[in-house]
Amino acid sequence: MTLTQLEIFSLVAELHGFTAAAHRLGISQSAVSHALKSLEQELGVELLNRHQSRVELSDIGQQLLLRARAMLGLANTLRQEAADARGMKRGTLRIGSFGPTSSIKLLPMILQQYRAAHPGIEVHIDEGPDRQVIQWLEERRIDIGFVVLPQERFDTVALIEDQMVALLPVDHPLAVRDSVSLGDLCDDPFVLTEAGSSELVSRMFSAAHLMPNIRYRCSQLLSTLVTVGRGDALTVVAEGSLPDDCDDRYVKKPLSPVVVRQVGLAVLDRRQSSPATLAFIKLAASLDLR
Repeated sequence: MTLTQLEIFSLVAELHGFTAAAHRLGISQSAVSHALKSLEQELGVELLNRHQSRVELSDIGQQLLLRARAMLGLANTLRQEAADARGMKRGTLRIGSFGPTSSIKLLPMILQQYRAAHPGIEVHIDEGPDRQVIQWLEERRIDIGFVVLPQERFDTVALIEDQMVALLPVDHPLAVRDSVSLGDLCDDPFVLTEAGSSELVSRMFSAAHLMPNIRYRCSQLLSTLVTVGRGDALTVVAEGSLPDDCDDRYVKKPLSPVVVRQVGLAVLDRRQSSPATLAFIKLAASLDLR
């Protein structure tokens, strides 16, 4: 069993195909197929169910994938610790990011200085909803992720704090109020943004024993803003995720009582994190990101 075989296995599982994995790795499809066949023969189990157009993990393959990613993560840490002794001239950092708050407002500021300090570190960024970033951390597909705090299962560091606000069409009756309650938002059609802090929004209503009238689900904040601006629905979003030049077709109102959101960085275990990951955390924590 080699690290190369484990890397190929992990990538085939992620991309659900031999051709895509071969293209990503810059090798032939036959080399990918041979590496996986050899790994399966050595382990004595079938890791993959091969279909005509798609590859799926077998039951045992799903179990062993987590182990494989853990081994690859430790190997990457070992390489980077060696690189750290040479001044961190080489290495890889995989970051998970969610929504406009981290992808547009936080990450560019951090990366600008990180790349200047560590130009040899290759940075990979995966973007998805907040719950997806959590899953990627648990599956060891990323080294570090931006998350909504608290997250007790991870080692975390807080970066910024903002508050949740209601977004209303400009001509909505509630738009004249200084603030609104969650209960005020349950009668009208509601649009839920799947990107960003959707889990937090759902928990807020659940904790208040309320249920919004969800009529729309948008994968991007921009679609949510357009839906509200058209007057089709209202919503709750994090204030920090809103663009600086807000559309005059909707208004934002503070919630009463105030709901604070904290965004930070999370890793599975800081003791096992690579030098590149730890350097990213140290730099992010030192910056004024407000």
